[in-house]
Amino acid sequence: PVLVLDPDGLAARAASIAPGLSAGTMAQAPRSTTAPRAAARATILVVDDSITTRTLEKGILEAAGYRVVVCVDGQDALDRLRAEIEPIDLVLADVEMPRLDGFGLLKALRADTRFARLPTILMTSRGDAADVSRGLDLGADAYLTKQKFDQRQLLDTIGQLL
Repeated sequence: PVLVLDPDGLAARAASIAPGLSAGTMAQAPRSTTAPRAAARATILVVDDSITTRTLEKGILEAAGYRVVVCVDGQDALDRLRAEIEPIDLVLADVEMPRLDGFGLLKALRADTRFARLPTILMTSRGDAADVSRGLDLGADAYLTKQKFDQRQLLDTIGQLL
């Protein structure tokens, strides 16, 4: 089982919305009269060969208000993007995958004028300096490692890129 909600983050948000309330008190967040955030409607393509990782990332992103499309490897993602089934606003991809890895996917995206500016985050277990450098040199907008996975950092990074 994986905890999808971050209790510390929820408590901090509740405290910032209504600082005078005690910990056991519930309050409704104030509603904005402006249009909903554009990022909340964004579609994110999650590319990972691990069903566990795909499911976890999908759950986190959907809970944050994003629409999520999943692919099992880089080739699957590239085929889906080229087919233009739906507009994709950001790609979140693993590096180590069969058929076409994350580096190959990134290289193909940057070589295609339709996707050259598509924000892409590599999230992988490969955290050594050479891999990070390679990912950034190929044009990744961010490089996150799974060993230091922080849900808040992922959502903040996505928010900055959208």
